[in-house]
Formats: sequence, structure tokens, C-alpha cells
Amino acid sequence: MDPLDVVGNLHKVKPAYQPIISAIKYDVIGYEVLGRYHDKNESQSLGTFFQDDEVPEEFKVEVDQHILQLAITDMLEEEKAGYLFINRTAKQLMVNDGEDLLEMLLMFEQKGFAMNRVIIEVTEHDFDQEFKTLSHLLLYYKTYGIQVAIDHVGAKSSNIDRIRQLEPHILKIDTKHIRTHNSEGFQDIMYSLSMLAHRIGAALLFENIEDDFQLHFAWKNGGRYYQGHYLARPDFNLLSKDSLSLNISEKVAAYIQREKMLIEQRLSILTTWEQKVKGLLSKWEGPKKVDGFIDLVTHQFDKESFRMFICDSNGLQVSSNFRKREKEWELEPHKKGSNWAFRPYFLENVMQMKISNKGIISDIYSDIETKEMVRTFSFPLNDQHFLFIDIRYSFIYENECLLI
Repeated sequence: MDPLDVVGNLHKVKPAYQPIISAIKYDVIGYEVLGRYHDKNESQSLGTFFQDDEVPEEFKVEVDQHILQLAITDMLEEEKAGYLFINRTAKQLMVNDGEDLLEMLLMFEQKGFAMNRVIIEVTEHDFDQEFKTLSHLLLYYKTYGIQVAIDHVGAKSSNIDRIRQLEPHILKIDTKHIRTHNSEGFQDIMYSLSMLAHRIGAALLFENIEDDFQLHFAWKNGGRYYQGHYLARPDFNLLSKDSLSLNISEKVAAYIQREKMLIEQRLSILTTWEQKVKGLLSKWEGPKKVDGFIDLVTHQFDKESFRMFICDSNGLQVSSNFRKREKEWELEPHKKGSNWAFRPYFLENVMQMKISNKGIISDIYSDIETKEMVRTFSFPLNDQHFLFIDIRYSFIYENECLLI
């Protein structure tokens, strides 16, 4: 598309709106504004226009200003509540020091469109370009109540510190990465982003949701907002909840029931393991005969476990490692005397077991020695000694409830 045709025919440029859905009440809480060139009953995305480096930034700003003016006018005339998500690159925002956008928003504020309803989306990629200047401008916008969203978060982990500095209101996660990335690797990225969002008080918005799997992923990973063709395609009208492609409430109800079932199954397995250990407690004769006790435990957990040992309440290992290789359990006496208190949550978990007198199971993690994903079942033998049973990945994989 010739950029001059776009700029010279602004009357043919219109905003299209893609609804943003809330995970709390499943209603439309806002719209992302997208540019369309509408001519002779045909519309064409302006994505290539805005992504073309050859198009002057001033042209892009002019078209964006036109689209934004129409969008806010539509919102006011239809008395639509909610947010407007608008996309801006760093280069566009730098034109005239971002004053064009601010002046328009101030004008519409006088007409009743509050500044805090505007959410500016900038991509993480833009952080590579004049971050200091960009961050100052965005922080300046925030003083007016304008909100900030970072798009394509996670594309560059090196930008985590810059995101923390900016403290955006929303982090946008592209669910297409679920398909293209290694699943375990992307799950690690998601964990880091969830922790970051929690620390800075940002909401997670999952975009490009195109199927049930991606919607379930967004729900399970703490998404506060959802967006994508699976829910609603961009439209020239400001769609309401009743116009969505599916009933999200029913979908989430099914996710909840499935999750509850898996949790129930996991708790059932945990109870079974507790009963196995409790049945052996009469054989516990203290740390002097600790290896003999573990030998009894191996028979009870031969299918589930590949390694077990006993520590005291300070993290000091008082037993040998019992390590299963092939079909036989082998002793590793040299592991005795190791101290594991440095591990995250070790002491907290020990105290939790001591107080509750119940077993606990860890989150799934990658074992340093085997490089496999494992979980550890821990149980208090008394208030000073604790049994640790590492569960093999093959058993976890066979029991879906242990994968969550």
C-alpha cells in the first residue's frame, strides 16, 4: 500500500476494535484499536504501513492521531465504558516529544473521556531504542493517569530490569509462543513474568488466543485479561459481551472442575504416601540405624522413587543416599554429612512439617543430577528428622495430577 494513498485519503482510514476480556467477570473491559483502510466495501489492515521503516514517522503519527480521534469519538457517542488500548512505537512517541498525543487526550478529557481509560502499548523491542528518553516520556504520561502496557513481554529477558523501572500497568503475553517455544522453557519464562508482574503490581494480558488450549493456558497462568480471535475478531463495531465467539464462563467452569479433579487426585496420592511411611514409623530407631530404615522405605516406594535420604531439622543429611540404578537400590555413603539448608524453602518446609506433622510435596523442578523434572515428597519422622523421597519423572508423567 502506497503510504501517500493512506495519508492522502484519511477519510478511508477507520478504527477496528478487538475486545479485551476480563477473567473476573468475563465481560468486555476495553478494546485494542487497530487501523483499517476501508475502500469499496473492502478493508485492509494498516499493519504493513505502520511496520514499514521507509514510511516517515510523521505520516504514521498523523494516521494514528486520526484513528484515535475516531475511536474516542465512537466511545463517547455510544457511551461505551472501558479502556482503549493504542499501539505506539518509540519513534512515533518521540515525534514532537509526544505532545500531539497528549494534546488530543487533554482535549477529549474535557469532553468526558478520562485519561486513565487510555492504555499505551509499547513493545519490549522498543526498549533497545533510547530507553532513557522513552521511559521519561511514559512516566510523564503516567502523571496524567495514562496507563502503560508492555507488548511482547519475554522476547528479551535482558529487559526485565527496564520493565521493573517503568512499572507498567499491564504485561502482554503472546500465546503464540506456547506453540513455538519449548514447553518447559516457556513455562519457566511464564513463571518469571508472573513473579515480575506480582512484584510491580502489573496485570497479565494474554493476546493472540486462537484455541481452547491457549485460553486454558492463559487462565491457568494468572491471566487477568484475554484477547484473540478465539474470543472475538476485530470489528468496526464496539462489540459487547453478547457478541463474543464463545461463552467464556462455561469454558472457565470446565477448567475449574478439571483442576479440582486433578488436585483431588494429587491429594489422594499424597495421602497414600503418608500412610506408607506411617506404617513404617514403628521401625524407626533413630539416626544410628537410619540406613536400615530407608532400606524398608525403598520397598514401599520402588515404583515411584529413584532417590531418598534423611536430614535433621538443620538440613544436615544423616543418612546415605539411596539411589536406584536400573532395578537395584544402591547406597551412596559419601552423601552423608551434606547440608541442604541453602535450598530455597528448605527450612520453611521443615518447619511446616514439624508444626503440622504431615507430609508435603514440592513443586515440579529440574534435578541437578539427572536433569529430569522431579518432585520431592517429604515426611516428618519426628520433630528432628525428616524423610525426603524424590519422585521419578516417569511416574509423574503417568499421573497428570502431579504435572501441575
